[in-house]
Amino acid sequence: MKGDPKLIATLNSLLADELTAINQYMVHSEMCDNWGYGKLHKDIEARAISEMKHAEKLIGRILFLEGLPVVSDLKKIFIGADVPKMFANDHKAEEGAIKSYNQAIVQAGDLKDYATREILESILKDEDGHIDAIEETQDQIGQMGLAIFLTTRVG
Repeated sequence: MKGDPKLIATLNSLLADELTAINQYMVHSEMCDNWGYGKLHKDIEARAISEMKHAEKLIGRILFLEGLPVVSDLKKIFIGADVPKMFANDHKAEEGAIKSYNQAIVQAGDLKDYATREILESILKDEDGHIDAIEETQDQIGQMGLAIFLTTRVG
């Protein structure tokens, strides 16, 4: 099925966001593992894997619409030097993703491509969950203090 070229371009932009997030989250995950924060490593790694699944869905939809997935374009990656900066950078990435998905959902609806809109809505739901988990962690750091928080993430 031939898809709208503008929507395919939007899907490729979302794909670039997802591929960027995967890289950012994997680096953050491995940094935490290197510092001995095994639980934090696994939490961030799980978020990266979720983003990989989003990328897979986008690639599949682009191909279905007879477009060419662009996997070589990445946006700027923001690596945090410490745990609070990691979560601040990850929060910004998720905020941007949520805004982009909301715009893409409107675009798909305007083009009456409801199947694409449904896929985007399911990804948006996951992104909402990601930002909620990031904010929960940021709240815990603020309430416990960084040192105490990190002691709960060792192992």
